[in-house]
Amino acid sequence: MRRVPPEMFRFTTGEKADLYGAVLDAFGVAGEHLETTLGPDAVRERLRLVGWVADVDDGELHDALDRLVKWELLDVVHNHAENYRTAEEYERRNLQYSLTRRGEAALAGVRHALEVLASTGALQTAVLEAIADRLDDLCLLSGEPASADRRIYSTLRELEAHLEALVENTKAFNGELQRLLRAEGADLEVFREVKAATVAYLQEFLVNLDLRGQAVTAAVARVEERGTALLRERALRGAELPPVAGEDPAAGWLESRRARWAGLRAWFLPDDGARPRIEQLHDIARRAIVSLLQVLERINESRRRSSSAVQDFRELARWFAAAPAEEDLHRLWSAAFGLGPARHAHLAHPDPELIPPSRSWSEAPPVEVSALLRTSGRTERFTRTARVRDVRAVRAERAERARAERAELARAWQALETDGPVRLSSFGTLDPAVFERLLDLVGRALAARPDTTGSRRATTGDGRVEIALSPPPDERTAVLRTTKGTLAAPDYVVLITAAGAASPLPRSGAARREAAG
Repeated sequence: MRRVPPEMFRFTTGEKADLYGAVLDAFGVAGEHLETTLGPDAVRERLRLVGWVADVDDGELHDALDRLVKWELLDVVHNHAENYRTAEEYERRNLQYSLTRRGEAALAGVRHALEVLASTGALQTAVLEAIADRLDDLCLLSGEPASADRRIYSTLRELEAHLEALVENTKAFNGELQRLLRAEGADLEVFREVKAATVAYLQEFLVNLDLRGQAVTAAVARVEERGTALLRERALRGAELPPVAGEDPAAGWLESRRARWAGLRAWFLPDDGARPRIEQLHDIARRAIVSLLQVLERINESRRRSSSAVQDFRELARWFAAAPAEEDLHRLWSAAFGLGPARHAHLAHPDPELIPPSRSWSEAPPVEVSALLRTSGRTERFTRTARVRDVRAVRAERAERARAERAELARAWQALETDGPVRLSSFGTLDPAVFERLLDLVGRALAARPDTTGSRRATTGDGRVEIALSPPPDERTAVLRTTKGTLAAPDYVVLITAAGAASPLPRSGAARREAAG
């Protein structure tokens, strides 16, 4: 960051700071009337125009001008073009003063600082619409001939001015908003009205903010499709910069335009994948609304009650500060906190409407404090004992459901039982429930490690059924059919038995199968 010259703002301090500022302001007003140089008499006349009403003698005025010249804020030259009749006239009219570049910058800096101090910032949706309109104009002008270069320049400068207004107003308003969130107003009525008005203002700003931001983002993308580099070159031709000695100003002008465009992209279409600042502004506004509503609720709550815990503790602090001796401090502590932590301060009477707000707390009926509050921080809630529900029907339903599930499981294992090793294709068509059991068994077997013969063994979750799965001896494909679909898989050799049994599961003759191959 470039450093400001140390003598640049020396005129704002000291006993004669007001006179120095008025003199520089006089030169600024003269520059607005295209007067570049002023003599001492002209400076005196301009001082009256800028509001300096005190008398300034010649010595004091010359001393102020010399001091500003020493700080390089003014430049002094001898005027040899005039005809002087007397030596006194030569001394009075010979010296001519003008603002230097440093003086112009110092005067602009002071004026900008005063404007910032006087401004409060604003969230203006009209600025977003103006930015989108100027971007659309640039998109249209980029397709017109070279005669539109001046219009491109003026439109681009208007776009930058709107962006600068958006940034400055948003920063100023956000600063005021954060100060408002931290402030504690003495006049609760005025404080409440300001916060309520701010909430309404933020809510109105957030209406259709997403749509306006998306419109600007789309307009930026359209302009970049036409080429921003070419647009800046045409704007440079339309700017008609004057020739200056030394370095060509075109490079600096183009770099400034690129920086402004990068700032526009940071707000609406960032390059690094970060969130656009317009979305961050949306989040800040919503969080501020929530915080302000919470503060308003606390204010309203304190207004409804005759006193609050905050006020009580502040009053107790004043009593501690005014205690004459250390023994009094101990007695006050025992009286205030003898029952333990003040966790009961938020408790209210069961029917607070029966207690008028004007009644003192010492005259109000007592509030029951639960012993549980002191140990765990929670209050007891006593309600009517609930009626014991008759669960006999539920138990009977669950028992019947369990019996049905056991019967279904038994039927499934009976359908899957084998007298010996069989091919998977021998099962043919299966009921969906039986198919799920078979699929679960085969999946468990495939998940197990094979033994030295290549067979895999696994059991069901309850350990009642065991499956032995051997690799298929050939490349046949087994096709299993259910009402829900068909499964094609390698034709494994399977053996399903009771876990730990030497013989297969007992089975009916109708379900027997022969091993294939």
